[in-house]
Amino acid sequence: MKAAVFIGPNRPLEIQERPIPVPEHGEIVIKVAACGLCHTDLHYIDHGVPTFAPPPLILGHEASGTVFAVGDGVADRHVGDRVLVPAVLSCGRCEACRRGRENICANGVMLGNHIDGAYAEFLKVPAKDVLSLPPELPLVEACLIADAVSTPYHAVVNRGEVRPGDRVVVFGCGGVGINVIQIAVAAGAEVWAVDMKPERLEFALQFGAAHVIDASSAPDVARAVRRATDGGADIAFEAIGNPKTVRTAIESVRRGGRIVVVGFCSEPAEIPAGKVMFTELEIRGSLGCRPVDYPRIIELARRGRIRITELVSERVSLQDINRGLDFLRAGIGLRTIVVPSQ
Repeated sequence: MKAAVFIGPNRPLEIQERPIPVPEHGEIVIKVAACGLCHTDLHYIDHGVPTFAPPPLILGHEASGTVFAVGDGVADRHVGDRVLVPAVLSCGRCEACRRGRENICANGVMLGNHIDGAYAEFLKVPAKDVLSLPPELPLVEACLIADAVSTPYHAVVNRGEVRPGDRVVVFGCGGVGINVIQIAVAAGAEVWAVDMKPERLEFALQFGAAHVIDASSAPDVARAVRRATDGGADIAFEAIGNPKTVRTAIESVRRGGRIVVVGFCSEPAEIPAGKVMFTELEIRGSLGCRPVDYPRIIELARRGRIRITELVSERVSLQDINRGLDFLRAGIGLRTIVVPSQ
């Protein structure tokens, strides 16, 4: 099979021939229909963030496809089944898993980090982790549910606890932020979207934001949010991963408000502890998604409550994956996906 292989930092992915994986007990092999390109991979490629398994490694953690081969001990998956593969596979045994918080599993295995991922024609995973995709959903575009949609779902529903009528502000209208917006809207919130790029703000309106704030022309973004929301948002989502916008998010909520940090940030952010104490603010992190929530997300997409196909702005072949990564670096469109059969 062909695969795009991570050789090391600051080097393009290499297209190599690899053996098609063989399923062992409890495993299946999936013929990859598509895999989303994610900023997480740029952390490995461009910024020197180490992968858990050393390179060479096949990256990619947003996969959909069809079952190609089934290992011993697998009774509920069959060749040809349409499936989605979660970005992180949980153990089911650690304390976090037993508390129903499998998304922060102590032994979690991430595709394209701990094990070979889905920038390839075939992918081997435990059968217990995959989810069925209904025929109403397009197999290729559904790959984005694995992370680009599920991570915002967990942030909005479980960590943000968004309720009908909440005033929500979202900082960053890229691939993650757009889905925070549309899921918050589906939950009944009124959403303000903040970004510096006019095209991103236009995307925000298309996906349900009621209001936009152009951060490039607002001298004080937090003040603009407070004015627009009559004293501050109920909940703020930071979907960029920048210390400055984390602080702006904190300054944008009302007394007793909640801030959810979704974007990854390797640098420390300044937290006004006195304000957090005196106005009883909540600051919560949000990572990935629990397995129990994937069927709920798939059903929302099936019913058209959230949009999947419109998220895809570019499709590239494995051979052109480095061009797709350049789209990601330049912030072109919303989401680029790799289609191995293309």
